[in-house]
Formats: sequence, structure tokens, C-alpha cells
Amino acid sequence: MNAKITATAHSTPKNVMTNLDLEKLVDTTDDWIRSRTGIVQRHIVSEDEASSDISTRIATSLLEKGGISANDIDLIIIGTVTPDHFTPSTAALVQKNIGAKNAWGFDLSAACSGFLYGLETGANFIASGRHKKVMVIGVDTMTSILDFQDRDTCVIFGDGGGGVILEPTLGKTGIVDSILHMDGSGGDYLIMPGGGSRIPATLKSVDDRQHYIKQDGKTVFKYAVKGMADVSERILSRNDLTGDDIALFIPHQANKRIIDSAAQRCGISEEKVLINIDQYGNTTAGTIPIALNEAFSDNRIKDGDYVLLASFGAGFTWGSILIKWESK
Repeated sequence: MNAKITATAHSTPKNVMTNLDLEKLVDTTDDWIRSRTGIVQRHIVSEDEASSDISTRIATSLLEKGGISANDIDLIIIGTVTPDHFTPSTAALVQKNIGAKNAWGFDLSAACSGFLYGLETGANFIASGRHKKVMVIGVDTMTSILDFQDRDTCVIFGDGGGGVILEPTLGKTGIVDSILHMDGSGGDYLIMPGGGSRIPATLKSVDDRQHYIKQDGKTVFKYAVKGMADVSERILSRNDLTGDDIALFIPHQANKRIIDSAAQRCGISEEKVLINIDQYGNTTAGTIPIALNEAFSDNRIKDGDYVLLASFGAGFTWGSILIKWESK
């Protein structure tokens, strides 16, 4: 028994920050950001808005689109590195907000691969027969951990997320294959040093700006290009598929140059690659489910299509999931 996606949704904050806005905060230019990342604007939360608020809007929309009650949900999985709190989990807050009294759940930390990790986890609960309806959300409020004095990071990220409902299918459709990886030796290249048990919050840790995301951009870029391309190529090969068989490639929206390189390696033509990084920036765990919902809403996916997802993120974490689309 496979898991299929029966509903998609996404939500982003109303506030928009353009590259021109960033020019006023940090030493950068619109041309510099566009040429290196492909980003034009990103959405940012208001002062009273957090990851659970975005997730609750996504969850509510998923219930409406799926035509189901909150009480039908068995499990809520939220991929995020920016939870409202260390505890309780963001999943617990969303469960309360939507009234999903029969659901249990948890947060999952895999950075930009958080949604794929969540999708794999939820799909296995479906395949086991233990659950019939699983809600998977990928969301991040990256501006809560951005240093707007560091142009190497603050120009890249935005806030937002998306999600899906997973249900069983007895056919050879739905999530048909997945490959997920982790290499902890890459952890120092993309890290938020402070805030955990290693460097608890103190006046010194705050003064030292340890509670912001830090990135070695050149190293991450190199590993991301190879990681996303290799895993996407491998999943196609072991399913006897080529880039020509893929109807839509939805990669993690980290950098347009990374996306282009991965697509070229897999032989996927440009018109089959979904790119929306120009409008949202890198929303970390939110990029793939945002793009997935846009693709489905715009009728870029139909039943029987092969859809390929791929990600790379801090940890290092990376992976690819192959879907043969069946929504009904």
C-alpha cells in the first residue's frame, strides 16, 4: 500500500520584502542578489506571527480542500527548524488550533529537507496500515534567525510553508520511491550555533550573535549541486526512468544556479522545472510544498504524471522522492 497526496496547500505572510528594501539594510544590490540567487522578493512575518500561525492556515486549508474533518486526522508531522518554542512542539500547537483531537504528532528537524523527511515518515505510517490520514507540513520563519548585518544569509531566506494530506492507495501510484541521506560532517557549514544545550542563551551568546544562522556559502553550494543532482539521477535510474519521463521537477528553492545544474544532470528540460525562488526566496522546509501546491493549483500536474522532488539542506541532509500522481 502506497501513500498518495489528496490535498495540497500553502501560506505565506502578507508582508513582502524586496531586494530594494534589503539595499537599505545591508551592503548589497538588487542586481547582486538576482544574479547570484535568482531572488527578487521574499515574504516576511509580522511581529505577532510565528511558524504555528502559518502552519495553522495551511492545515485549515488542507482540511477544506480535502473535504475532511479535523477529527479525521491521525497524525500531524511538521518539518521546521524555526518552531514557536522548543516545547511544546509546533505540531501540538496546530493540533490544538484546528481541533484535531484524534491526532498525535511531532516536529521534525531536517532543515531544507524537512518536508521530504516528513513526507517519507508520513508515507510509511500510511503503508504500515496504522493511519489513514496524515498531515505533513513544511514551514519556516527564517527571519526569526536571520542576521540582517550578514548579507551572505539575509538576502537568501524568506518565511512561509506548505503541506499535504496523505491517504492510502492500493494502486502503483502515489509515493513510489524515495532516497534520503544525511552527512553530519557537513553540519558546521550551515548552522545556528546558539540556543541549544551546547550554547544556551546568555548575554554573551546574544552579544556574539550566536543565535543567527551561519553559512559557508561556497561549500554549501558545492555540496548542494552534487547532492541534489546525484540523488535525483539515482532515483530515476533505479526506476528505469529518464528526465523525459518526468512531467514536473520540483527542487528545493535554494538558488537558481543549483536548480539549473541538478535539472541538467538529470536531463530534465527547462519547461519541466518549477522555479518560484524569485517570489519567495528560500523558505527552507517550506519551498517544496509551496511549489507543489502552486503546481497543482495551476494544473501543471495531472493523474498519471511522474513528479520528482529533490532537496538539500543543513545537516547535511538531502534526498529525492518520486511520485506517480493520483489525487482522487
